[in-house]
Amino acid sequence: MLRDADFRKLWAGMTVSRLGSSVASVTTPLIAVQVLDASAFTVSLLTAAAWLPWLLIGLPAGASIDRITRKPVMLISDLVSAVLVISVPVAAWAGVLTMAHLLTVTLLLGAATVCFSVAWAAYLPAMFAKDELVAANSALQGTESAAQVAGPAVGGLLVAAVSAMAGLVVDAVSFAVSAFALWRIRRAERRPAPAARSSIRGDIVEGARWLLRDRYLLNQTIYGAAANLWLTGINAISVVFLIREVGVGTTTVGLLFAAVSLGGVGAATLTPQLVRRLGGARTLVVCKTFGGVASMLIPFTRPGVGLLIFVAGMLGVAAGAIAGNVVSASFRQAYCPAGLLGRVLTSMQFVNFGAIPVGAVLGGALAGPLGARGAILLMALGYAASGLILVLGPLRGRRDLPTR
Repeated sequence: MLRDADFRKLWAGMTVSRLGSSVASVTTPLIAVQVLDASAFTVSLLTAAAWLPWLLIGLPAGASIDRITRKPVMLISDLVSAVLVISVPVAAWAGVLTMAHLLTVTLLLGAATVCFSVAWAAYLPAMFAKDELVAANSALQGTESAAQVAGPAVGGLLVAAVSAMAGLVVDAVSFAVSAFALWRIRRAERRPAPAARSSIRGDIVEGARWLLRDRYLLNQTIYGAAANLWLTGINAISVVFLIREVGVGTTTVGLLFAAVSLGGVGAATLTPQLVRRLGGARTLVVCKTFGGVASMLIPFTRPGVGLLIFVAGMLGVAAGAIAGNVVSASFRQAYCPAGLLGRVLTSMQFVNFGAIPVGAVLGGALAGPLGARGAILLMALGYAASGLILVLGPLRGRRDLPTR
């Protein structure tokens, strides 16, 4: 895919943007904990705020974006995101940064991410052939995982050498670079054949009805909601867990997450080979289930050598989730009718991502009475059990994913 000039631009912009977001994913909760002295529950609200827009605007965004060209939506989303992110270090420099400001920026940034993600999911199959989607998604997921390796390490070093705010400056610049790369793509999108349009509400209902009638996508939607509920709870309090219960420093947190992301790099790189050897259906079920089982190692993390337990558990989670996501994303893009793709995907994401803010708040709430370690143990058990939805679902016994 890197032989394609337009794909290289798309790939470069996305990689830089993901690197910036990966840096911010470490520095933002550190700002909340160290600068604003936030509790575990308050930190979990940041994750909830980032994903709440999927519940608020996800469905109308999908129906609307199915009607228009996707590239301008992605460009505007990137530029708005850059302005929102840079407002945090500016407010800190002026001495007026509050937790309310940080939560508001996170919420609005989540809304911009909804628009970008919906447009992105429909943009890729509008640019490339169906038989190129696994390779394209694999390349993008692989470099995204590589960015996630570098991001936490860079974030930790920036915190140690400069401040946590420097990570948000990097994130803002990365959004601007992504917008520039998208602007330089000259290939026209393939648009679905025009059809009679109803109201936005009618379009939403049509996409949801299509999803509810398809047993394969419905099963993946139910699994995604269950897995996201538990996994987000783990992620929402993992930084608090490492700093306040395990007792590691901020630079070590960055390095730990960098090591964890190596699993994502390897998984994304090997996914096409796994699909060829095992088949798409088996690869999806095995990888997703493996990630849930691996998460049960995380609550047994201890200082010193015991940090390897955290790395092993999170490596398994990252590898399983990313390899499974490569397969499922390619499947959805090739399987859904082009004119319905945006609406069907946002119907799935409404349920899948709608569980994320609930999981984040649940993780923060459980950390109070159970402690961060106890809360992570309970949520890891739930995440592992979620794999049964796929194991016992309509993909059971299949080697390959269905085509349409």
